[in-house]
Amino acid sequence: MNTKLTVIVDNTGNEELAGEWGLCILVEYGEKKILLDAGSSELFAENAKKLGIDLSEVDYGVLSHAHYDHGNGMPRFFQENQKAKFYLQEKTGENCYKKLGFFMKYIGLPKHVTRDYAERIQYVSGDYQLTEGVWLIPHKTPNLEQIGKRERMYQKTGMFSFKPENFSHEQSLVVETEKGLVILNSCSHGGAVNIMNEVRSTFPDKKIYGYIGGLHLFNKSDEEVEAVAKSIAETGIEYVCTGHCTKGRAYGILEKALGERLEQLRVGLVKEF
Repeated sequence: MNTKLTVIVDNTGNEELAGEWGLCILVEYGEKKILLDAGSSELFAENAKKLGIDLSEVDYGVLSHAHYDHGNGMPRFFQENQKAKFYLQEKTGENCYKKLGFFMKYIGLPKHVTRDYAERIQYVSGDYQLTEGVWLIPHKTPNLEQIGKRERMYQKTGMFSFKPENFSHEQSLVVETEKGLVILNSCSHGGAVNIMNEVRSTFPDKKIYGYIGGLHLFNKSDEEVEAVAKSIAETGIEYVCTGHCTKGRAYGILEKALGERLEQLRVGLVKEF
């Protein structure tokens, strides 16, 4: 099945297409069109128009996880598209916060978007087949709340109560291509290698060819990034395309370990598999 990916929003823009802290990617899989995330504003709609992409023709929307920089454009998408449902993990809520000292800053979805557009939202659980050759895979790695605590990310559980984030709302979009499986995980909060292992255990008889998305390395030390780069290289994966929350410094370190296997995610990038 022919697979085409077009990056509509990423941090890195160009003279014609603006960038922002967020992500939005169109996946064309045969006759099906899948929109992964909707960026942190309505910019995705403006860029889509400039790229010749008709958002009304999208068949499926997928939310990678419940953070503002991936879901803030959802209301605009529902205005542009009258048919597609947005697929969210069942534990997704408007309850994601970042701890800044003694203050909890809301970093979640637009307030009430899940209520206001309830008929357009489809909650899924477990491994979910979106369409032939395309799956949504949730986390299966235990103790991810340790990562949440380290990242100072929390979920609100009551009026004044919070628990460390376990990223139960994060999911991978996995596409079967002629070269092998391609994993799209927009921020990889649960850890890129963990995610690769989750997909490998889900599809033990299939080869993983590529990994696309942010790696959330912008706030990691050089030593931590080097360790991640080494771990990714050791998986034997043939293609990695990253940007967004990876950012430039970490990208340079990854490049030393991955060489020609690595490509910069950027607005307007088109890849075919």
